[in-house]
Amino acid sequence: MNFLAHIHLSGENEFIKIGNFMADGVRGKQYENFPPAIQKGILLHRAIDTYTDAHPIFRQSTKRLHSRYHHYAGVIVDMYYDHFLAKNWPDYHPENLDLYANTFYQSLLDNHSLLTTKTQNVLPYMMEYNWLVSYESISGLERILTQMDHRTKNQSLMRFATEELITYYDEYETEFSLFYDEVQLFSKDKLAQL
Repeated sequence: MNFLAHIHLSGENEFIKIGNFMADGVRGKQYENFPPAIQKGILLHRAIDTYTDAHPIFRQSTKRLHSRYHHYAGVIVDMYYDHFLAKNWPDYHPENLDLYANTFYQSLLDNHSLLTTKTQNVLPYMMEYNWLVSYESISGLERILTQMDHRTKNQSLMRFATEELITYYDEYETEFSLFYDEVQLFSKDKLAQL
């Protein structure tokens, strides 16, 4: 799961959303240095990633990409799934995606001192290019994948990954829908446990 899905799977608590969003930059027990709700978000993020990586539907989605993208296949499918979440947003949340994204960006700004340095550094780019909303279009997704590819010195080939998305669009959308129904239930249960 990528940014939009992680935020959405956090429910409505803004601090759980922030923790889930920035969790990749928090190593080991560093999460204990954050307020309790942010800790919950970080732990939820880790649980979602573990669940996702082992899930047969997600693995089926990545299988089509392994020969070309190798260990980047999972990252690419995360991006594909965020595309389908954004595209079908009204099926998953009552609030307009633009408003939802802007509210989240404002929440990050309002709580800037609680963010990791990595998150503070990425926030201006995220807002400038409106990442959460740009996942909705294939061209927006391609732009983000190209930026990610540049960070790997173009070794990941992610800039080409919309080709497979277009070729297998229906298959990926079906897999996303089935998987997302399950990961929503998993996340809700996990949040209740934390």
